[in-house]
Amino acid sequence: MDFNLPESAIAVRDGVAAVAAKYDNAYWSRCEEEHRFPDEVFKDLGDGGWLGLCIPEEYGGGGQGLLELAVANDTLCASGGTQGTFIYVTTPGFGAMTLVRHGTDEQKHRILPGLAAGDIQFCFALTEPDAGSNAIEIKTAARRDGDDFLIKGQKVWISNVERADWMVAVTRTIPAAEAAQSGSRTHGFTLFLIDVKEALAAGTLSYTPIPKMGSNILASSQVFFDDVRVPAENVLGEVDKGFGVLWDVLNPERILAAAGGVGSADAALDVASKYAREREVFGRPIGSNQAIQFPLAQIKAKTELARLMTYKAAWLFDQGLPCGAETSFAKLTGAQVGWEAANQAFQTFGGMAYSKEYPVERLFRDARIAKNIPISEELVLAHIGTQVLGLTRSY
Repeated sequence: MDFNLPESAIAVRDGVAAVAAKYDNAYWSRCEEEHRFPDEVFKDLGDGGWLGLCIPEEYGGGGQGLLELAVANDTLCASGGTQGTFIYVTTPGFGAMTLVRHGTDEQKHRILPGLAAGDIQFCFALTEPDAGSNAIEIKTAARRDGDDFLIKGQKVWISNVERADWMVAVTRTIPAAEAAQSGSRTHGFTLFLIDVKEALAAGTLSYTPIPKMGSNILASSQVFFDDVRVPAENVLGEVDKGFGVLWDVLNPERILAAAGGVGSADAALDVASKYAREREVFGRPIGSNQAIQFPLAQIKAKTELARLMTYKAAWLFDQGLPCGAETSFAKLTGAQVGWEAANQAFQTFGGMAYSKEYPVERLFRDARIAKNIPISEELVLAHIGTQVLGLTRSY
């Protein structure tokens, strides 16, 4: 067994670290405060080829895989850009990874070069008000209209729609009840590529941002489809048979989220350790007290364990091997340690953690949501319980 990162991943780690070093915690805190997308970071990552890592070389990409994307996201988040995980989830994850694996030749030639160059952004529309984690019950419907489809429905918590050029939209071409009667609840899913700007201009697509606690470098919105017209050539995979494509979107999303969690944990540990070395109380640095030192050391150990599982899950995915269990382990532990690190950093700073003078309050807000998205901790545990341990379903 070889636990060394391949040379390709080491090059990614070093390259993204060089970009990230240009942007300190103060930069990310300003972006959050101003609700501003980190355009400078995105441009630098695109110019360096760090957004097109999983895109084949023939389309201008790096010809690598999910492991390299996970390393890139981990590295960016560890620099203090903890919200940067959305950069890697929304565009390289939802966009490039999905197109590379399931796009037609025409779709790939049309979109992948722009993705590789950092000129195109993506969003992903699955969650609905009445069908959160229960994707089987989504109601957004697509119906045939000549050579096109018309999409009608509503999505919620869709991140980056305001900046996206393209959307991967998950629809029902067969209603859930009808699919269940046929004996397969997963039958009747169809995924589409939607030209976001075209649909917005036509007035058939609209969105309303949701005020939120943190991660405000991009909006998360309610999205409304009012007979959005999509040509049949924009179907991803096959009509009615998109559930397998959907899982190929969700597993990379969860692995990249796990990578963001372990990177965020390192970011929080870095600021906490620095403060603990410099802050003196009762004549000595507070970091010399075991009450401060031991929790941070414990979290560092958990971070490295979660990182190992995250990289393993990404490697399995790249090899085309089953990775559902490992993805769940990674998502669970990555989110948990990201939160534990931010929470302990908050405690290390004492009352000063509440001040915006330090990045701790931002890291604290960024980390908490990871326990709920892209899937809640409870549903990850339910998956492990039923699919790994063989226990009876509770839902």
